[in-house]
Amino acid sequence: MSRDRHSAAALARKRQSGVTILELVIAIVVVGIALGGTMLTIEQAARRSADPMLQRQAISIAEAYLEEILQKDFLDPDDETLCPTAEATRDLYDNVCDYDNLDDTGARNQAGTAASGLSAYRIEIDIDTTATLGSLTSSADVIRVDARVTDPMGRTLLVSGYRTGV
Repeated sequence: MSRDRHSAAALARKRQSGVTILELVIAIVVVGIALGGTMLTIEQAARRSADPMLQRQAISIAEAYLEEILQKDFLDPDDETLCPTAEATRDLYDNVCDYDNLDDTGARNQAGTAASGLSAYRIEIDIDTTATLGSLTSSADVIRVDARVTDPMGRTLLVSGYRTGV
């Protein structure tokens, strides 16, 4: 009988050397949850990887428009008034106020030619002749130019600049 007991004990140990189906299912669930969390993190990082580039492009567009506008004359060179009727097309704009309410879909140069790859951006220009800047408090002294650029993801960036007549 003692021999039968040893044989039964040895047989029981052999049966216990594998993995039960319950342990296997639990391991699969744990690995699945870990992989799901990792994939979610990777997906979010990939989605946001273009954000800095889009923001930098929006800043560059706003700065380019502001530079163009702020280099124009403070007063209209035709009649030396502050904000007469705007010129017909952007390539004829000759003073800061001509740009008021400019609304471009897609970044464009001064001649109106679209910039390649930037068609998803929207640029809006507002001219404020009631702005103040330190001791400059009248429209005869200072104008604020607001450039709003909306990127392809719908985020809006506002960049402002001032042009003085002093």
